[in-house]
Amino acid sequence: MTDYRGPRGTYDVYPGGREPHERPELWILVEEAARDLFARYNYSEIRTPIFEEARLFARTAGEGSDIVVQKEMFSFRDKGEREMALRPEGTPGAVRAYIEHNLYKLAQPIKLFYIGPMFRQERQQKGRYRQHTQIGAEALGTNDPLVDVEVISLLYAIHQAVGVKDEVVYLNNLGDMETRQAYVPELRAYLQRHSGELDPDSVARMQTNPLRTFDSKHEGTQAVLAEAPRITSYLSEDASEHLATVREGLEALGIPYEIDDGLVRGLDYYTMTVFEAKSSSLGAQDTVGAGGRYNGLISDLGGPDLGGIGFGTGVERMLLAAASRETGHSLDVFFVTLAPEARIPAVKLAGALREEGIASDLDYGGRGMRAQFKQADRTGASYAVILGEDELARGVVTVRDMSSGAESVVPVAEGAKDLILAVSG
Repeated sequence: MTDYRGPRGTYDVYPGGREPHERPELWILVEEAARDLFARYNYSEIRTPIFEEARLFARTAGEGSDIVVQKEMFSFRDKGEREMALRPEGTPGAVRAYIEHNLYKLAQPIKLFYIGPMFRQERQQKGRYRQHTQIGAEALGTNDPLVDVEVISLLYAIHQAVGVKDEVVYLNNLGDMETRQAYVPELRAYLQRHSGELDPDSVARMQTNPLRTFDSKHEGTQAVLAEAPRITSYLSEDASEHLATVREGLEALGIPYEIDDGLVRGLDYYTMTVFEAKSSSLGAQDTVGAGGRYNGLISDLGGPDLGGIGFGTGVERMLLAAASRETGHSLDVFFVTLAPEARIPAVKLAGALREEGIASDLDYGGRGMRAQFKQADRTGASYAVILGEDELARGVVTVRDMSSGAESVVPVAEGAKDLILAVSG
């Protein structure tokens, strides 16, 4: 037994994995469903480095964020003594690339998606890992509230395609600058009057970004916040109209949503629309995916004054919420060879089937007939194609339907055409 183990907070994806996110066939299901929907919504793929300058993430997340306060970034110094970090989220790298490559000079909005690993040095919880995989989207260069509707509907559509159950989108509006100027002093003054009842992190956030206190899980802090003034009472005319349009769009699409005026999200760059998609099937940790609008982020990183909105959703969380949805047969045909001289003809036939998109495999372990049929069962093959001395002599194969046990004889002396028809049904 090896002493080597995967790093804490990580996992392997392998055949027969115990948890849903350890099973490769379920990853294929999720990624194919997401890519299909991104194409339908006209989003193009972006791939950014898995590490960037640490200051990019610290600046975008904000000094009051968990990424900074809780030191959640995996950071290191390179040989040039530059402080780098493995990416904790996808938005900063996408926005940096948008600016660096002058994508803002093209027709707007630019609609991007990504699929890749993210890294957070945090306490492991069910479905949350130090290395996890996110599927995300960013619509850059627009302030249009109907783009907010599109992004939310895209997140919801991906979850539904994968099989996420009992999902509701929770929605809030964090307002524009006019809203913040009216609301933040009122909230800060209220929190200062109750500072003795707040947890230490919330006391610190009271000065840097008091909105973030709503993220606290501390019971005393939550009791104080229950009576706190809500931002929805301070929304400017523009912010109110923006929220009304988003609500109207979601209702037109039939997407189940609720207003949550305590929802703020965990990063300081969010403005206006924020949202979380939650599934009751996950229990207390019920968020499957989330996102929001960040109208000041592009200009803050040196780009033009353009808005943007995006979401991120964890593949691991999706698979848990989907309750281990099965994908059916993973293999179409398994060749059972009953004589050594049947192996090369079986390889040739398998090659012909694969060229036609028919998933095929055969025994490479020198097993007997019974063991080969067990292997065909384990692979979930729809058909077993039997090739022995008798079949070789007659120029045929015996095709067994693994569900019904029915068998038929198919000629292969002149190629695999008839076999392809027999197993394509």
